[in-house]
Amino acid sequence: MLQSLGADTVQVRTRQDLNLVDALVMPGGESTTMSHLLSTSQLFDPIAERIKDAMPVFGTCAGMILLAKSIADGRLDQRFYGAIDIDIQRNAYGRQVESFETDLDVEGLESPFHAMFIRAPQVVRVGADVEVLSMHEDKVVLARQGSVMVASFHPELTSDSRIHSLFLQEV
Repeated sequence: MLQSLGADTVQVRTRQDLNLVDALVMPGGESTTMSHLLSTSQLFDPIAERIKDAMPVFGTCAGMILLAKSIADGRLDQRFYGAIDIDIQRNAYGRQVESFETDLDVEGLESPFHAMFIRAPQVVRVGADVEVLSMHEDKVVLARQGSVMVASFHPELTSDSRIHSLFLQEV
């Protein structure tokens, strides 16, 4: 998706890879496994430093969980960045079979965005400095604070690049 918008991309697997990027996308997946892999690969702390230094970062689904200030139902050994002032509940929209698609009104977009929610996290608290960009059934599903943007859905699974364009405006 980012390449289709003209961005050069690198898969970040090492500290050397991290040094090559100006921004980072933290994708969906399983947040406790991602937390573990970030620690064992010794990437957690260098990424935390870059986020602290205002590197733009976009977290989708599990990436949103890792960027949150608090995880209501996370594992005790799960690490997260606390980069955006939101609290998250993992898999709050239900199991895999309860995944769904819906159209969302998004701040800055002229027409609705078709979003896919797959075992999605739910924002259970939003800090005062967080800009809410979209809601679904009275729950925040897209937000931004400073250089951090998060989505509880998977914008990369559509052919619509507008959410990624919003993120690239920060880079």
